[in-house]
Amino acid sequence: MSVVKIAWDEKTLTSGSLWLLNKNINGYENVQNDLLATEAISGRKFEILTQPKPGYSPLPKGKIKVRLLEDGYICYFKLQDLIGHIERTQNWNPILLTKTQIIEKLPQVLSWVRKASKVPNYYLWGGTEGPNFDCSGLIQAAFSSENIWLPRDAYQQEQFCTRIEFNSKTLTEICLGDLLFFGEKERCTHVGLYKGAGAYWHSSGSEDGRNGIGIDYLNSNNNEISSNYFSKLRGAGRVEHCYDGQSFYK
Repeated sequence: MSVVKIAWDEKTLTSGSLWLLNKNINGYENVQNDLLATEAISGRKFEILTQPKPGYSPLPKGKIKVRLLEDGYICYFKLQDLIGHIERTQNWNPILLTKTQIIEKLPQVLSWVRKASKVPNYYLWGGTEGPNFDCSGLIQAAFSSENIWLPRDAYQQEQFCTRIEFNSKTLTEICLGDLLFFGEKERCTHVGLYKGAGAYWHSSGSEDGRNGIGIDYLNSNNNEISSNYFSKLRGAGRVEHCYDGQSFYK
């Protein structure tokens, strides 16, 4: 793979231009601080939304606004992180799988999460690279390991999925690989992956969870952590398509 040594001017980092990463780098929430929003893995492509101002030095300390193409996620990259680690690309085509193809890949998705849970890890806000994940980062990484791309955040994943109506006592309507959504009435704030028999995988924080990847249950009496999340259960959704690059989730 060729590496482009970028001249930092308006002729190269133009708004709307597409680039390929050949290094894992951090994506940040905004230009003002270094709050991690997501981790962009080598091989991902992105579109520049706002180009740097003219006159930047060869080692700029600013950030550039981008959209990651595989999930439509908007974040900011540090310009200095990109030096020597991106190359220009002309297009991006999403990998679009059928419902049947997605169903066939679900056992591997579940196996991926199980293996990830065996590696020492902790909850990391914005974590998608591993071994440390946030809740939606774990879900996205698991599905993308099988070329099934979902939106980045839990509330976006809830919008993306086909809603499944199910009885939390009988559990007859939900299947292995469905996503479970938690939060308040106004907004989804947490997501888990259903593994069967009322159990689900999720990466939860240290304050009211397991500080990493663990198993909890759709049973208010199972344990304190399961009970807490069960009280915030919003519903379930099924992944039936891949992100196509056309829809954006606010």
